[in-house]
Amino acid sequence: MPIHNSAKKGEIAKSVLMPGDPLRAKYIAEKFLNSHRLVNEVRNMYAYTGKYKGKDITIMASGMGMPSMGIYCYELYKYYDVEKIIRIGSCGAYNPDVKLLDTLLVDGCYTEGNFAYNMCEEKCDFVKANDEVNNVILEVAKEKDIICKKCNVACTECFDAYTKDPKAYIKRLPEIYNIAGSDMESFALLYTAKKLNKKAACLLTVVDINYESSEKRQLTSEDRETSLNNMIEIALDAAIK
Repeated sequence: MPIHNSAKKGEIAKSVLMPGDPLRAKYIAEKFLNSHRLVNEVRNMYAYTGKYKGKDITIMASGMGMPSMGIYCYELYKYYDVEKIIRIGSCGAYNPDVKLLDTLLVDGCYTEGNFAYNMCEEKCDFVKANDEVNNVILEVAKEKDIICKKCNVACTECFDAYTKDPKAYIKRLPEIYNIAGSDMESFALLYTAKKLNKKAACLLTVVDINYESSEKRQLTSEDRETSLNNMIEIALDAAIK
């Protein structure tokens, strides 16, 4: 049994939405779910299971970074028989075609990190999202008349603003992948799902911009928690289809 999740077998739904922030998980459960209940609070990594449009769904936080995501998604897939996880997170933009508060659907994810080698002794720096789940997400976005930009992202091990030279990192990215932005968790989720023969997708909302100088180039932590409803609603409807 898992050591990072105290939920009992059967208390986690087959479809899970994973924000990074535990408080965002709480916000989503309270705003969107009926009859929700807290099923895990180990290390304050909250997980809530409830009903959305009559169907069971779990919202569970992943924490920040690939190691944290790797732990929680592995346990969900391995010990709770979760079939599908949709990450709903925030990202920075590297491409002028991507604007603040845009909703991005990850097609594939590149990393300079060693997550794949550490986990499976495999040299792998690029992994794709599940096409079936992505197609459902795009259908839902179209139904809701919400623009959802499908693109590739990078998954970093250091927060951009704290690196010696963020622009140097952007220049190192392989041009073949046409990277639109970056987060810190997507690669771990997509790679783990692939190795366990499960389904995974990542929806990201742009909360800061790394290609221009502007007063309005990032959101506050409060904005990040409460203003991402387009992405959340797309993910919820896609998860229950």
